[in-house]
Amino acid sequence: MEVRSAADPAAWDIAVGEVVKRVDLHERYGGRRQGGIGPSRVSHNVFVFTDPAKGHKHGYFDGWGEDGFYHYAGEGQIGDQKMTQGNLAILNHAQEGRALRVFRGVASGMCEYLGEFTLPEERPWYRTQAPETNGGPIRSVIMFRLQPLSAEVPVGTQLPHTPSDKLVVESIDVEAQHTERMQVDPSREPYEAERAEAKLVRAYADHLRLQGHAVSRHRISPAGVAKQLLTDLYDVTANRLYEAKGSVAREAIRMAIGQLLDYARFLPQPELALLVPSQPEPDLLDLCSRLQIVVVWPKGDGYLSTDAA
Repeated sequence: MEVRSAADPAAWDIAVGEVVKRVDLHERYGGRRQGGIGPSRVSHNVFVFTDPAKGHKHGYFDGWGEDGFYHYAGEGQIGDQKMTQGNLAILNHAQEGRALRVFRGVASGMCEYLGEFTLPEERPWYRTQAPETNGGPIRSVIMFRLQPLSAEVPVGTQLPHTPSDKLVVESIDVEAQHTERMQVDPSREPYEAERAEAKLVRAYADHLRLQGHAVSRHRISPAGVAKQLLTDLYDVTANRLYEAKGSVAREAIRMAIGQLLDYARFLPQPELALLVPSQPEPDLLDLCSRLQIVVVWPKGDGYLSTDAA
């Protein structure tokens, strides 16, 4: 640790694990007094503040990853994040001769110094998805991979998933109560449409089992992508992939088509099918037919489908 004259703002005399007042930190070393990223004009530092316990309401999901790096969400609470201002200061900190120093705590009170970090040359950042502040719409966010220089990597506090260098496709139970949106925003309550979709999937999975079919779903981790993909239902026996929607509105059908095409890239050329609560309008059935997507919906005690003889 470099220690110079107490009057010299270039000196750094805060030890890892030390708790300081944020106002005192900025009084001596400069940097923005509010927000998560504070590049300084009076010292060679970029200050980064993280508070995983409180950051979730603003769509920030920081934490240690499986790779031993601290994954830190960039600044910007509304809309897709851009590589500007504080985010650019993190990206260029080494080129500009600045130390990247991370603190736990983002309010104006006390904060703990976690240590000095840098960005690795290989994949210093990536994009993932997160909700806007206070549970708003899903947007694209920047995630920095902060490599510890003086920080200590804790044990057993890793993020549930960090990007892998290779594709991973896992088979999981149909009953697993997870959706892609819940992965992005795990603290929120499921929407009514999601509850309807889950009920639809469970009922149709039971129907397929009674026909002697094996069923499952998939958790897909594309290479270099933080957000895992979760399929709704897979008929193993027929090699047919289903996407369920709780509505037959055009927006829901179009979204389902996109999801099926996305998932199918990673599976062994499955047939594609859409599971919906009622028969869609003829124009939407024609759209699915042109894309060779089967549509299935409940009718009485059974089901109807567009591929029925």
